[in-house]
Amino acid sequence: MTENHQGNVPSRQRKRFPGISSRAYEHPADRSALVALRKLSGFDTAFKALSGLLPERSLRLLYLSDSVRVSDAQFSGLNDMLRDACYILDLEKVPAMYVQQDPKPNAMCIGMDEPIIVVTTGLVELLDEEEMRAVVGHEVGHALSGHSVYRTILLFLTNLALKVAWIPLGSVTITAIVTGLREWFRKSELSADRAGLLVGQDVQASMRGLMKIAGGNHLHEMNVDAFLAQADEYEKAGDLRDSVLKILNLLPRSHPFATVRAAELKKWSESRDHQRIMDGHYPRRSEDKDTSVTDSFRESAGHYAETVRTSKDPLLKLVGDIAGGAGDLAGDLGGRLRNRFGGSQGGGPEREGEGGGRSAGQSEG
Repeated sequence: MTENHQGNVPSRQRKRFPGISSRAYEHPADRSALVALRKLSGFDTAFKALSGLLPERSLRLLYLSDSVRVSDAQFSGLNDMLRDACYILDLEKVPAMYVQQDPKPNAMCIGMDEPIIVVTTGLVELLDEEEMRAVVGHEVGHALSGHSVYRTILLFLTNLALKVAWIPLGSVTITAIVTGLREWFRKSELSADRAGLLVGQDVQASMRGLMKIAGGNHLHEMNVDAFLAQADEYEKAGDLRDSVLKILNLLPRSHPFATVRAAELKKWSESRDHQRIMDGHYPRRSEDKDTSVTDSFRESAGHYAETVRTSKDPLLKLVGDIAGGAGDLAGDLGGRLRNRFGGSQGGGPEREGEGGGRSAGQSEG
């Protein structure tokens, strides 16, 4: 097994990322939301002021009293993995970690003041050491990104939505907030998957873990390539009705579908961004305060535009076609208007305007 967090290294040599910023591995949509939230003056203070209303103290007492706290004396293997993950991602304070009796494989990172990690017995029994290491790294990634604060709020609001379901306006308002938070949190799961890969540094183990979460402990009956092919088939699936059904299936979930997560992680593992991190070129935490909200939103917008452009999903392809058609139509109308009102007239200013119009049209295209 691995050694402790204080200066020793894992039994299988892995690269460490001193001072790494969570921006290095965060999904563009996740990162833009977090950068904007962090830039809001007093936002974190206001959110943490809500801790009196949130069930955090109750949750901590519940896990302390009815779960097993990971330590050198209990689940020592998990404890080694946790300290290794914190060492690799340079998270100074090791979060508390608990094992909860639950046959359903699950893990989460919650907490307003300090993050705590909870894994279920179903997950511990399902995964081997390397697969579990990726999961622990995933949760430490959540802690480094500060996701635990928003995850706690999501849990609170989800429970609150159930309690006020009989109040029409209250229910609609809270449900809208929960839906928005879930959309963000699904993107945060993709970020944490990347953190898990940076910790485990074994893409096959990450793939196996996601396959097991989908299909149980039957690896001899499963195949990574076939599993990834499912994700491709899912993206292409059917017609517009299937696209709508996919959205409806996804809305109540806090996590993306397992095949989609696997495909996203495989794609990122082969990207230049991942390789640069492994080569030691990544943003540092010391630079976080200088991060531009505008740049983060621009990157997020660019990511979504590229997603729409390259997607095989029928609805997204239609959106892309409509957007492209609208651009062509705008360009055509612009050309006709220029010809109608400026094209037949001589003189410098009109011709300059016409040239500028073409440049703008080309830039938009």
